[in-house]
Amino acid sequence: MPSLRLVRLALHGSFYVLLAVAAAPAAAGGKSPATLLPAAVLAAAYGLGVIRSTARRGLWLTAVTAVWLLLLAMDHGYSYVAFPLFFLFLGTLPVRWAHPAIAAATAAVVAAQAAAPGGLTAAKVIGPAAGAAVAILTGYGYAALYRESRKRQQLIDDLLRTRDELAAAQREAGRLAERQRLAREIHDTLAQGLSSIVLLARAAETAAPDTARERVREIGLTASDNLAEARRFVQALTPPALEDAPLPEALRRVTARTVPGAVFRLDGDPCTLPMETEVALLRLTQEALANVARHAHADRTAVTLAFLDGQVTLDVYDDGVGFAPGDGPADGRRTFGLHGMRERIAALGGTLTVESAPGEGTAIAAVVPVDSGARPRDAVSGGAPSEGAPGASSPPRRRPAATPKGAAA
Repeated sequence: MPSLRLVRLALHGSFYVLLAVAAAPAAAGGKSPATLLPAAVLAAAYGLGVIRSTARRGLWLTAVTAVWLLLLAMDHGYSYVAFPLFFLFLGTLPVRWAHPAIAAATAAVVAAQAAAPGGLTAAKVIGPAAGAAVAILTGYGYAALYRESRKRQQLIDDLLRTRDELAAAQREAGRLAERQRLAREIHDTLAQGLSSIVLLARAAETAAPDTARERVREIGLTASDNLAEARRFVQALTPPALEDAPLPEALRRVTARTVPGAVFRLDGDPCTLPMETEVALLRLTQEALANVARHAHADRTAVTLAFLDGQVTLDVYDDGVGFAPGDGPADGRRTFGLHGMRERIAALGGTLTVESAPGEGTAIAAVVPVDSGARPRDAVSGGAPSEGAPGASSPPRRRPAATPKGAAA
């Protein structure tokens, strides 16, 4: 957790500050410089253990404590270094060893103070004892904060995993619904036509010549009708999302369903597009948003559909973790079918651009030419931004990490 790392850095910083304060009189010539070399050794040993965390933490802690005790025997001014060492004992040793170690270090500080000018006083006992008590209580508070942070992180991980599973389940449900609809279409058209052809062929085998020729003509007409149906399936099969809604409304629904809280914006006057173009833009949006839901961990996601002069553009932007498009994701997965989507957009005469970098989000922009004679249509959304207030942000085209400025050109 960032907050816990900051606390650790503060504790390490306090160790070096107190060590520098204790060594300052010797460095300035006010005391014997004999303690400077052990102080430098202590600083190096402590820093080495912090930077290179090893399994032998107990041996490292013993070495640091031994050098500190040597300094304490040479100069009682190093008593202040005991306070950050108390936290080191609490964080490194089990409780059954940490408390005795703190008590022994406190006793060493009291003994060093008693040997100083003025002898043993109540203040020289109360001060170190109070410091040890404060360190123990603070350590317990730190441990409670750490446990709470771990629980919160586990909860976040569970939520992210559940979101990924939900996105996968939604995509699978969409595929199953498409498969069932296609099965119904084939059963009601192609299957019935082929069944008629089989029956007509059987009837023609035993019929008189004139009747057989009539049956053959009927077979030809039925086959032509089924061929037309097959071509309709291949060339202009309408996805369920486009059956009862125009493209802008279908994209708005997909955006709201796949990434809750994402913004959809429509720019320009919608026009009737070829079914192949609408299907390609819908599939691109579904793939990009599914990838955002699974991997991006984004706070902001925006989808912009813009109808411009002679072209239609679709931008999908998120401010998530991003990736290196040339290298591919670190886990080896494919980047949500980018190669297939490029081919589909290219087949329509358009282009697909992906801009991303680790930590800077991702922007996907598709540009498809539109016939200048396309007829405008009344969009359900009325040309206003959906799932957000007017003027909602939309993705940039060049710098994914920048503030969205509207539809991409």
